[in-house]
Amino acid sequence: MTEILQNLADRPVIVGSGLAGLIAALTLSPESCVLVTRAHLGAESSSGWAQGGIAACIGSDDSLDLHLADTLAAGDGLCDAAAAAEIITEAPSVIEALQRLGVSFDQDGNGRLALGLEAAHSRRRIVHAGGDGSGAAIIAALTKAVLADPAITVIEGVEARRILATDGVVSGLLCTGFRGGMVLPSSRILLATGGIGGLYEATTNPAGNFGQGIALAARAGAVLADIEFVQFHPTALDGNQRPLALISEAVRGEGAVLINERGERFMRHVSGAELAPRDVVARAISAEIARGGRVFLDARRAIGARFASRFPTIHAACRSAGIDPAEQPIPVRPAAHYHMGGVATDRAGRSTVAGLWVAGEAASTGLHGANRLASNSLLEAAVMGMRAANDMRSKPMAVQLGEISPMPNAPDTTAVRPIVSRHLGVLRNAAGIQQAIDELLPMAEGSDVGADPAIVALLIAVSASLRTESRGAHARTDYPLKHPVAQRSRITLEQALQIARAASASNFARSA
Repeated sequence: MTEILQNLADRPVIVGSGLAGLIAALTLSPESCVLVTRAHLGAESSSGWAQGGIAACIGSDDSLDLHLADTLAAGDGLCDAAAAAEIITEAPSVIEALQRLGVSFDQDGNGRLALGLEAAHSRRRIVHAGGDGSGAAIIAALTKAVLADPAITVIEGVEARRILATDGVVSGLLCTGFRGGMVLPSSRILLATGGIGGLYEATTNPAGNFGQGIALAARAGAVLADIEFVQFHPTALDGNQRPLALISEAVRGEGAVLINERGERFMRHVSGAELAPRDVVARAISAEIARGGRVFLDARRAIGARFASRFPTIHAACRSAGIDPAEQPIPVRPAAHYHMGGVATDRAGRSTVAGLWVAGEAASTGLHGANRLASNSLLEAAVMGMRAANDMRSKPMAVQLGEISPMPNAPDTTAVRPIVSRHLGVLRNAAGIQQAIDELLPMAEGSDVGADPAIVALLIAVSASLRTESRGAHARTDYPLKHPVAQRSRITLEQALQIARAASASNFARSA
């Protein structure tokens, strides 16, 4: 039995309680809205796990042009420069808005905002809250504000399963929760569901985040953009913990260096060294591991006894693994960390489906291009969460709830994760990508528990097969060079399925 929650009908619905979702709800207020979240409010979001802070050009030696130049350089030719400029311009006002909502950012000895340095930034411009626990501090403040706002109805323990539409326009959200199946009738839905790290065995993201927003939007017919670009954080703590603990780029920003098991600083002669863009560092570390070596982040000389006070969260993670970072080098490896691709949106967060907005990591605005610049993610989540909310407020639509589809099975990534980890990692090639397509296609076309994760993974695989170059976070050993002209990719689920079917049929014919 599926319950239709008529008492909440026609309110904007926000799916997800990371930074983008929380700030969207607060921006919509005092208009009534509904926020649904799979876990407790603010929990199991990548935002809450962010150790880095928010990139904002507020230093006396910084400027919008410098921040934009760094962003475009990291994006490796694929950023939407106009969209990036707009988002970066709003960074100082985002910091002020978050302060008004209760976020207490770290200050220096003179009472000014303390600014940190991270990889590929030409200036110190990272604003932190609570040191390396920035995400947790920001989410805690916004969660408190949401719970205190009577205009926001929060429904916890609810998982979105399908977007309902009538005549091509969003008309509701099919969910399941502790009361069973339920429908929220609404013509305005914002997906703020986070990333895809749960598709990989080695990830720094919540394991349950497999790209739910992408699957929901793709099934609704939305266009996806740059879906092949998955950023691997170079320095996750190499151990048995899952998800892997993140060793923030800020540690390298304070002078820590990368060494292999022979004690060699293998990044010394690379442009930018340890603070090169993430894709460069991730590939270098992967190459060391591929030859049978190990990689360590050595903070002993640069930070030493200050480590526990400067990076308390990372220090605790290291100590739980039996490592004292003040006295020992930290074993590290790349791990899936951020998805540059996602649902294609305009500068107000609108997708190509009427009534559907997307913000945060689930969206692709063009800010990040082929490789996200560190700490631009929380900036984008805040800016686009507010923009989407403001646009939703001005777009009420009278749409009747149409046919309610059957409740699909709860998604499970067990069958998909080994395929993605093996074939769609830091280094890719045609044979591996095609193997992934062959294995994922039957699951994506099916209706069992692996269907939604397989859809997201198949979209990545098909888009990776079409990009016959190495650019940013997409590195192909069989196509090591870049095309002379950078082009963003756009694809729908139906197009991806057609391409996958044709490729699999051709592959079968060749091997028969």
